[in-house]
Amino acid sequence: MRQVSVTRDTSETKISVTLNLDGTGIGQFDTGVPFLEHMLDQICRHGLIDLSIKAVGDLHIDAHHTVEDIGITLGQALNKALGNKQGIRRYGHSYVPLDEALSRVVLDLSGRPGLIYNIPFTRAMIGQFDVDLFSEFFHGLVNHGMLTLHIDNLRGENAHHQAETVFKAFGRALRMAIEFDDRMAGMMPSTKGTLTA
Repeated sequence: MRQVSVTRDTSETKISVTLNLDGTGIGQFDTGVPFLEHMLDQICRHGLIDLSIKAVGDLHIDAHHTVEDIGITLGQALNKALGNKQGIRRYGHSYVPLDEALSRVVLDLSGRPGLIYNIPFTRAMIGQFDVDLFSEFFHGLVNHGMLTLHIDNLRGENAHHQAETVFKAFGRALRMAIEFDDRMAGMMPSTKGTLTA
């Protein structure tokens, strides 16, 4: 079982993440940021990973530090759970629609952080959630998860739908990339022989 627990403790936030890459899609969240929890649940359900996140942050200021640090800690957990990545598919991609919205996510568990992020949100807030924070979340996840991630919302009028298609597509792309490939058993999916350096 590729299961890990990671904690991050700073003067701004205290985050604990438990991640099981070979789970059944169960998410448990206590972060104080309800809309982010709704999005994290999409990753679990569509990625078939089990994820528990508890976060205490300086929400009296705003949600920025909490959302960013959740991304960082989740990235650390993902990188740790993947180990040397031997035998996995490595690449993943998904298109996901929701009514008028359509998003594409493509990722590479390359060992090199990189983010291309293109979500032209139609409004700045979804309820009480500032959509700018999604960029902070994914930057934190990419930089500490050591993956290359391309996110494109191709169309959408409803900002909730835009966000939800992105997170569903990310979950499905991640599911594809972390799967073991029977034909790659015992092999590293890289000609350089490593995906950790």
